[in-house]
Amino acid sequence: MSAESRTDTENRTQDRTEGRTEDRTEDRTGNVAAAMTEKLVRFQQPEKTLRYLGELSEPRLADLFGLDADAYRALLRGFDDQARATAAELLKDSGFADLADRLPFRPGQRIVALGESTTADRLSWFSILRHLLPDGVELVNLAVSGLTTTQALAQLPQLSFARPDWVLCMLGANDAQRLGRGAGAPGTRLVSEAETARNLLALRELGGHAGLPGPDRWIWLTPSSVDQERADAYPHFRRAGIGWTSEDIDGVADFLLGRPERTVDTRRATAGLHLDDGIHLTLDGQRAVAVALVETLAEAAAS
Repeated sequence: MSAESRTDTENRTQDRTEGRTEDRTEDRTGNVAAAMTEKLVRFQQPEKTLRYLGELSEPRLADLFGLDADAYRALLRGFDDQARATAAELLKDSGFADLADRLPFRPGQRIVALGESTTADRLSWFSILRHLLPDGVELVNLAVSGLTTTQALAQLPQLSFARPDWVLCMLGANDAQRLGRGAGAPGTRLVSEAETARNLLALRELGGHAGLPGPDRWIWLTPSSVDQERADAYPHFRRAGIGWTSEDIDGVADFLLGRPERTVDTRRATAGLHLDDGIHLTLDGQRAVAVALVETLAEAAAS
């Protein structure tokens, strides 16, 4: 083979190799982008945060995520299918099914959830609960990712307009977010411990004045556990200089457990069941919260 032929063959081989490398890079980039979009759709609901725009159609919502309407609907169906399958798997256990039958929620009643990303998650404990209850029980999810207790107070009119028979409230994790955390600096809480307590009390007390359910139908859920080591190492949190501590989460939980209303402690059940950020829960973590809720309320119903 002539030198010119060898050079031409080598160039073609290099072109093919570079082409395969580019294809693999594009595949990886596309997979990362798709995973990010799926996570955004899972945790973010623009229809809740952009209410001032009026009712947002499905195509408009899809466009906000860079998706067409069919792809957006497919993601939503996928999340609902996972929540339904998780509930069905739980109900295969006759002991758990018996507990679920003893829940105090009845057809014709409306259950409203107030919370942040753990509850806004389309794979949340509340989404799983929806498939554990009989037909005729209405569930309304008002949770918004990133919500603090201060912001939740501003939602009180909306909560009142929903006319709930039951309120399930899981707040406080975002209050405990610390700004300026890292390199040995503990950081400053986004909402102080005293302000968190004031806000949670105000939610309950003002809610009572607004005609919301009485203390026997207002259920608190503690913030779920955090994997502090993983959260401290999470690159996005480190770049932003934010973080969480188990002690802060425990402080919120202890306050709620001291309230006269029923409180579901979710911390032990969710230990080790986090996504890579150490804060948000996996589907198994959400399942654990649903189980803790059912067990606590079924036990209360039996007493």
